[in-house]
Amino acid sequence: MSLMQYKNFTAKIEYSDEDECFIGHIDHIKDIVGFHGESVNELKEAFIEAVDDYLEFCHSVGKTPQKSYTENLILRIAAEARATAENAARISGKNLNQWATETLCKEARIICT
Repeated sequence: MSLMQYKNFTAKIEYSDEDECFIGHIDHIKDIVGFHGESVNELKEAFIEAVDDYLEFCHSVGKTPQKSYTENLILRIAAEARATAENAARISGKNLNQWATETLCKEARIICT
């Protein structure tokens, strides 16, 4: 199973042999939002469209959209690890937040927007 991310929404992706296409669903929300595509590019476009349609629908009916995740993440790490991370961020010309976001996205093999 793979994941995609767009506008703080995460989707689970699977391949259906029966339908011969990729199928995705927005994860970690109670509303059911699905999409599909025959290629990776089609799937990405369908995911973006599904999220944008979901947000537009919620706005049109006066509903607050559910979010998969917020932008806040609290970690408890050893002081040495934080110092090392801060130094790595400084060397790369970024603040710790920017560096950590890029590093987490790179390690998770996802594109963060």
